[in-house]
Amino acid sequence: MKKFYQKVFDSLIYIICYTLILILLSYIFKHTIQIDTSLYGLWAFLVSLTIYILNKTVKPLLFSLTLPITAMTLGIFYPFINVIILNIVDILYGVHFNINGLIMSFIVASLISILNVLTDQIIIQPLLKGDRHESNLV
Repeated sequence: MKKFYQKVFDSLIYIICYTLILILLSYIFKHTIQIDTSLYGLWAFLVSLTIYILNKTVKPLLFSLTLPITAMTLGIFYPFINVIILNIVDILYGVHFNINGLIMSFIVASLISILNVLTDQIIIQPLLKGDRHESNLV
């Protein structure tokens, strides 16, 4: 049962970091990515939760389906899978989350990926390693 709570805690940390990244990018690219701020970040959290779920479920399927294209382009097509995920979320949330333009959608998806890697290496992994170390001591 402890492992279940640990996985939920790990996922929650990732989702919160995704939320902060989306809010940051919506302030930087005001005309490209818009998130409804009417409920104090709730929409950004819900969008991040949806992106997280789609990354865990749909993205592996999309990767498997597009593996030949990704291999032929030497991996250049892989970021387009992130663009597809973002556009699915854009369709799902309508006016509460909006991304304008395919090229800017690609740039935003690339920046989200880069910031996710940096956040994972700098914040999340040290935090989770410290939490696991403490839980092993107890």
